[in-house]
Amino acid sequence: MAVYTDVSDEEIAGFIAGYDVGALLSYKGIAEGVENTNYVVHTQDGQFILTLYEKRVEENDLPFFLGLMEHLAERGISCPTPLHGRDGKVLRRLSGRPAALIGFLEGMWVRRPSPEHCRAVGAALARMHLAGEGFGISRANALSVSGWRGIFESTGARADDVMPGLAQEMVAELDALEAGWPQDLPQGIVHADLFPDNVFFLGGELSGLIDFYFACNDALAYDLAICLNAWCFEPDLAFNITKARALMTGYTGVRAVSEAETAALPMLARGAAMRFLVTRLYDWLNQPEGALVSPKDPLDYLRRLRFHRGVRSAAEYGLDVKAIA
Repeated sequence: MAVYTDVSDEEIAGFIAGYDVGALLSYKGIAEGVENTNYVVHTQDGQFILTLYEKRVEENDLPFFLGLMEHLAERGISCPTPLHGRDGKVLRRLSGRPAALIGFLEGMWVRRPSPEHCRAVGAALARMHLAGEGFGISRANALSVSGWRGIFESTGARADDVMPGLAQEMVAELDALEAGWPQDLPQGIVHADLFPDNVFFLGGELSGLIDFYFACNDALAYDLAICLNAWCFEPDLAFNITKARALMTGYTGVRAVSEAETAALPMLARGAAMRFLVTRLYDWLNQPEGALVSPKDPLDYLRRLRFHRGVRSAAEYGLDVKAIA
């Protein structure tokens, strides 16, 4: 989440008037995140999230994102759901941008996840994967292996401005990932961005998942690999096997993983690290002037990628390989 588009009081009040939520009382921009403009709005009926979808989000994808949230909520997944206006529409326009009003999810994200947090996330991810079955719209993952090189090349020769030798290392890694990317794994709806700030806890319990704007169809195990990267490294970027084991145990307690998924996990985790390395590198080098957003250090994901490069078995991530085999 972030604020790229500044919206006037009158514009927001007029937008809110299109919903049966009472009059606008106050609103405030949300600075976290990197994709869309977000405001938390208070009306006579409560709190909501107002999202303006920026240029990086394809407008044609919005029915997928908004429909998916409704689909998952109907199947028991705790997640924000879009509100329908008085005219029945979910998607509208505000300040020249597509926009939607989304229900507010109570809870807070944890800055220092514990193994129990990781276990809960693993279980929630598996439940989301199962609940995604039967969703009637599909969306290819533009940020999978086929898309990484193009994003990297769009940074030109500036990668070495971030760290000398970075460009050469990334080219070699892209070559290896493109040659060895796993095929024919179980597919489904994936969140593709389930970082700690996209998972809320309340009173020690997981209260819901948010920010589905990278969701797509892909290998389910790739989503698990993204979570390994996001949840199981310490602030000094040391890998925490206890957290990884908890994440895996939580996931496999709800959805079993296949032998093929198990074998593919090290490469998937390596690729998940590359995905966030290339996009964070792009954002680091192309920060919009005046945007209320803080770009994230891409080198955090270079360290993760180097770790995964040395992993030979999913057992090193805490997955009970013997139980699966």
